[in-house]
Amino acid sequence: MCGIIGIVGKQAVTPSIYDALTILQHRGQDAAGIATLDGHRLRLYKGNGLVRDVFPPAELERLQGDAGIGHVRYPTAGSSHMDEAQPFYVNSPHGIVLGHNGNLINTAALKKELFDSDRRHLNTESDSEVLLNVFAHELQELRSQGIQPDDVFRAVDSLHQRCEGAYSVIALIAGKGVLGFRDPHGIRPAVLGYRDTSKGREYAIASESVALDVLDFTLMRDLKPGEAVFITLDGQLHTHESPHAKSACPCIFEYVYFARPDSMLDDISVYKARLRMGQALARKILKTWPEHDIDVVIPVPDTSRTSALPLAYDLNVKYREGFIKNRYIGRTFIMPGQEQRKRSVRQKLNAIDLEFRNKNVLLVDDSIVRGTTSRQIIQMARDAGARKVYFASASPPVRFPNIYGIDMPAPSELIASGRDERQIEQELGADRLIYQGLDDLIEACREGNAGIACFDTSCFSGEYVTGVSDGYLEELQQRRSDQAKLQNQQATG
Repeated sequence: MCGIIGIVGKQAVTPSIYDALTILQHRGQDAAGIATLDGHRLRLYKGNGLVRDVFPPAELERLQGDAGIGHVRYPTAGSSHMDEAQPFYVNSPHGIVLGHNGNLINTAALKKELFDSDRRHLNTESDSEVLLNVFAHELQELRSQGIQPDDVFRAVDSLHQRCEGAYSVIALIAGKGVLGFRDPHGIRPAVLGYRDTSKGREYAIASESVALDVLDFTLMRDLKPGEAVFITLDGQLHTHESPHAKSACPCIFEYVYFARPDSMLDDISVYKARLRMGQALARKILKTWPEHDIDVVIPVPDTSRTSALPLAYDLNVKYREGFIKNRYIGRTFIMPGQEQRKRSVRQKLNAIDLEFRNKNVLLVDDSIVRGTTSRQIIQMARDAGARKVYFASASPPVRFPNIYGIDMPAPSELIASGRDERQIEQELGADRLIYQGLDDLIEACREGNAGIACFDTSCFSGEYVTGVSDGYLEELQQRRSDQAKLQNQQATG
């Protein structure tokens, strides 16, 4: 999972892109990059680390220009090498820099095509570099004397025919403008906004609406599945709906965990969706466990707070903050490597003993993926004096790998894989485990936008909207398990 932002402005855009990336930091903490267009010259700077640490003042000053893009990276593939930081650059045609959120599932075949047929060279293992070169090749194949918006859109349509998977893309084309587009299923999010200034209208494309809010842009709408928007350097907005577009099927895990609660995605309030998740959990508990003896509901900060509040209210029990979070520790879910995640839980959370002592506590989290964090948190509650520790997940059991840009690759590392709920409960050490029903989760999100026909629920259901080729999941497990990541990190130093 990554965060993207692109702006065509009437003034220097680097300060706004930098601010937007800090707002999107929750989507990736491994690397960050900014590219701007200064006249006909592309300027690019990127590096590993948080946004605040990557960009020295001198580099921000050097990134001049009224158009630019930015990216924060979360390494799904496990490599944190500097070479994998985005945006990526190619010099032909015209010079293009590109950032990508998502994951291609036919990368191997595309790499072979690019080398054998397109005569293009790749420097990294990143599927984002693959996507960039596919787009650059398709644009070059048009052999247009001067690239026009229709040429750009034709190249994007050709890309849709070649690339499979999930992708929201932002690209800066030297001398032309900023391009944004979304995969034909609309799995990964992208929004469009504008800001009126004394010098004229500015446009922005971002992963989440909250980035636009902070920059004082007005949210226009989400990009539609398969849609491309191109903003020329003179500030003209051009849009194109691809003939390859499918019905919208956004990733439901954005609403469960990844997106900020103050974002609107596909016209659905993330905050409201999470409130409804908590209400649905309360209904399930009251139906299946009406005689419950829960004394207090305590969220695992921060994402689950929104669900825990209505859950406590509807159960008519106390809501308390029992864990204090160290805000200088990153999101443990997106940390590469099991050992790093385990160490970070104790550094990240500390229990307030008074809220646990001699109480039957219901802990609420947004999801349970590997189970490492949940197991430690349950033990922390016991160590703090809880009489009984119950655990509720605002989402269903994560049983299947996610192939669209979320780090759930290896079934062997998912605690719910091959286990029923009673077995998971025992593995976690909980006195009782309550999972959200998949239908309830879907309805909690769909209530915000009845026009959404489906959601990508593959990590819960094992149903992949793009389809999966034979052997892909097995190959993915070998390549992206924690063991593979460790070996990759050792190899790259």
